[in-house]
Amino acid sequence: MAEPRGPRLYTIPAHRAFADALVAGLIRRFGDEPLALARGLVLLPNNRARLAVTNAFVRASGGALVLPRLVAIGSDDLGEAIGAALDPIDAPDSPPPAIAPLARRLRIARLVQAAQPSLDAVEAVRLAGELARVLDQLIVEEVDPARLADLDLGELTEHWRAALALFQTVIDRWPRELAEAGLIDAASRRASLLRRLAGRWRDDPPAGFVCAAGITDAAPSVAALLARVAAMPRGLVVLAGLDRSMADEEWDELGPHAPDPVTGRTKRAIEVHPQFHLKQLLRRMNLRREDVSLWADGSEHDASAARGRAIATALAPAAYTARWTQLRPQQRQLAGVRIAELATPAQEAQTIALALRQALETPERTAALVTPDRALARRVAAHCARWGIEVDDSAGRPLSITPPGTLLTAIVDAAADGFAPLSLLTLLKHPLVRAGERRGAWLEGVRRLDRRLRGPRPVPGLDGVAMRLGDHGGDWWLEVRTLLDPLAATFDGADRPLGALVAGVRDAASALAGDEAWRGAAGRAAADLLTELEAEAASGPGGFAADSLSALLRLLMDGVAVRPPQGGHPRVAIYGLIEARLQSADLMILGGLNEGVWPARAAPDPWLAPRIRSALGLPGLEQAIGVAAHDFGQGLGAPEVLITRARRDARSPAIASRLWLRLAAMAGDEFERVRDTALVDWSHAIDDGGTPQPAEQPAPSPPAALRPREISVTQVDRLKADPFAFYAQRVLRLASLDAVDADPSAAWRGDAVHKVLEAWAREDGCRVDALQPRAAAMLGAPTTHPLLRALWQPRLFAAIAWIAERMRAEGDAGRAVLAAEGSGAIQLAGVTLSGRFDRIDRLADGTIGVVDYKTGKAPSPAAVRNGFAMQLGLLGAIAVAGGFAGIDGDATAFEYWSLAKQRDTFGSVTSPVDPAGRNDRIPTAEFVGRARAVFAEAAGRWLTGDAPFEAKLHPEYAPYADYDQLMRLDEWYGRDG
Repeated sequence: MAEPRGPRLYTIPAHRAFADALVAGLIRRFGDEPLALARGLVLLPNNRARLAVTNAFVRASGGALVLPRLVAIGSDDLGEAIGAALDPIDAPDSPPPAIAPLARRLRIARLVQAAQPSLDAVEAVRLAGELARVLDQLIVEEVDPARLADLDLGELTEHWRAALALFQTVIDRWPRELAEAGLIDAASRRASLLRRLAGRWRDDPPAGFVCAAGITDAAPSVAALLARVAAMPRGLVVLAGLDRSMADEEWDELGPHAPDPVTGRTKRAIEVHPQFHLKQLLRRMNLRREDVSLWADGSEHDASAARGRAIATALAPAAYTARWTQLRPQQRQLAGVRIAELATPAQEAQTIALALRQALETPERTAALVTPDRALARRVAAHCARWGIEVDDSAGRPLSITPPGTLLTAIVDAAADGFAPLSLLTLLKHPLVRAGERRGAWLEGVRRLDRRLRGPRPVPGLDGVAMRLGDHGGDWWLEVRTLLDPLAATFDGADRPLGALVAGVRDAASALAGDEAWRGAAGRAAADLLTELEAEAASGPGGFAADSLSALLRLLMDGVAVRPPQGGHPRVAIYGLIEARLQSADLMILGGLNEGVWPARAAPDPWLAPRIRSALGLPGLEQAIGVAAHDFGQGLGAPEVLITRARRDARSPAIASRLWLRLAAMAGDEFERVRDTALVDWSHAIDDGGTPQPAEQPAPSPPAALRPREISVTQVDRLKADPFAFYAQRVLRLASLDAVDADPSAAWRGDAVHKVLEAWAREDGCRVDALQPRAAAMLGAPTTHPLLRALWQPRLFAAIAWIAERMRAEGDAGRAVLAAEGSGAIQLAGVTLSGRFDRIDRLADGTIGVVDYKTGKAPSPAAVRNGFAMQLGLLGAIAVAGGFAGIDGDATAFEYWSLAKQRDTFGSVTSPVDPAGRNDRIPTAEFVGRARAVFAEAAGRWLTGDAPFEAKLHPEYAPYADYDQLMRLDEWYGRDG
């Protein structure tokens, strides 16, 4: 191939495997001369691209080969890379060192907070991150921030004026802040190094060849370096996917455009087009598209040229898509491309994992997933792990969701919440805490604590937890206190510097998890973050409250990507969009093709209004969409491609990506033909359990020896209405657990009131004047739930006042309390019937009355008439039979004293019986006999008989759902047959 006469500028089409084609061309040009490759230098966009080119050299060499130096000029350690590969380490004109990203963010946050004191520290840090991003754009585009002062703001809204004023204030102070520290911004240092390098090569070009490959960054400093490389005698610039076949009118339409000579208005550039940033790069290199030649070399991993033409057609500017109607059928072909549209993200991940596994069935076949959706990537990796395929996500995971990151947030949440049950248990159950040989014994203690913390929240702090544990903690709880007391002392509510809080978190992590907290890539990243945060805390914003540290850590950890070390499956990979550049595979899967995902929504700029950005010459926020479209086109160039999307995301229906819709519109009927229905069917079939068979209504029938011979009066309704629930509770001995840190339920409130009334009866002798002080003491106790104290106190005092007034009236009528909060039992129908009463009174005629306190509504007369809610009658039966010590006589009164609100007052007395049987109630004289008969029938049927314990026999009287899952209620209830 003849070399171009002008600049040595080339492009590798999208349908060719970039790294392999690049390496093939370099070997053809320089491989014949001994050590010519070794003296060469290849500039690449990132470290992942450097690895791809290295692998391509290994594939192409067929044996031993001394590689050229590979330098990633987009990496964070650019200064070190250039210093080691290109420049003397002690060059006199080297720029100052760059400020570390976290130190920069904290210092900018302090300036933001100083300019706007109303901002809290965490919000200042968040805004500082956005401000740093905009400042980097100004630096990269070489725009002097001083130009802001000369701009005509016009009719800018007050919001944007305030944001711009704050932005100007901060960036005016920032240079002085850097100068005092002897540092510069990393973006400034990178630009300086690149321009210095371009200057050196102008006067003293390297002896070997220099090839800049796959770089699409259009920053002026990058463009200047690439222009210098292209002009050097042994220089080569190889672009990725520049469309040389695009019509000139389409190329010109991309912009940027000159102002209209008449109106002065400037036509908007099409920044969302995948070729725009490449055109911008050429413009800043002072070169034209005509200067770009086709890189002649290819590889066995290339797709067809027809694919390249289809990609270019599908990504044409919007104004030229009308030509799609004139395409011939062969121009719409998508040979080698498959699509799969799934219902949910879970199904999409399953389908992608199956495609990756299918690819591995062919020896030496490679496959890769490219997606900006990190949740999808993690799901696919998890699916592959089911088959023993370890896939590394090269884009990494946020530190905040790794085990060390979640440990740090769990520590802060527990301390800031006063060691509330949920946050404390989350911390103590964390997989890194006491990992290793001690883990089993540790979890036994955590389980005991979990059981004790069920129900309403205890008193705040570790002391409150200790009060709830009582004597059940033992040595394990002493160990927990030893580990957590220093943390509690650090987060005791007093104002402490941020550095002290961070140090307390670090020490707690080491105490709880030891070296496991800092092991591996994620552990090292967490340790580095805490170390730097502690060191730079004093230079950051002030006013950090302990309860805001969790939000700060999450914010900072979300920005730290933890990338796994190499070691996954050698033929499978998962890439983010940046990591996928210059990569190739036999099967390339492009996943997550939904709008807002690929391409992602443009990140908003909270500081500079769009008009201000345009006036400064900054790229539009939409330019990232064009870069994402270019990445899509490059991914489409693989020999075999699978494109996937889900019709909904985790929350709502999803809109197909504009890239998906473009491809569908261009391909027409061909798009439907390439749907991979077989793969979709596999993804459905792999988890298909067949046609579900309805479960039978459970009706266990245990032998007589296992049937209980003791029952309390409160369990009789459960036995009759839902025998299976009784069986689960009494035979299987299964009990439901309250939720941890539960809100006070009606049952819990009723239990609290019964304890007040019990203490009033036992310790105060039911003196009317002692009832309200007893209730006030209960509400004032430190163990009383705050919600109960705040919301229920007025209701409780009103109900207590009603009880006191009612009892005064009863006392005046000759009625007296005979006993309160007592228990007893009798033998009835061959079983022991036990019961506990709230109060039994001696009536004026010498008979007794049974009283049951209710914090809610009393049972309806209809329930009693149908043989349920017989508790008062059964208690009367026990009393009449002498089952309660010291109580005798006939039972002639059965009353529910309800503390619930009735109309405008609290408190009411109702009875399920009536002396004359009026209102369809049971006659009082028959109530005890009716209750005994109902119980005898139930006992004879299920306790002494052999009837099966059917589930939900009378569901209208079985409102509790404690055992619904055990009985598989949803699988049979309400089904016919």
